[in-house]
Amino acid sequence: MDNSQSQNLSYQAGEAKGQAQEKASNLMDRASGAAQSAKESMQETGNQLMAKAQGAKEAVKDATGMNK
Repeated sequence: MDNSQSQNLSYQAGEAKGQAQEKASNLMDRASGAAQSAKESMQETGNQLMAKAQGAKEAVKDATGMNK
């Protein structure tokens, strides 16, 4: 193998490594975005449940006359 072939293979290996790193970075970004979206969704669900529980508590107070 002459020097030119060696340099070409080295270049191709570097290219492949760079592409693999970029793909890994993109996957990590997507995973991070999905995790953030899931977290926000869970927070929203929690807020909705708290609001429903508060509404149920007030409804019980109203029904039992304790809200006067």
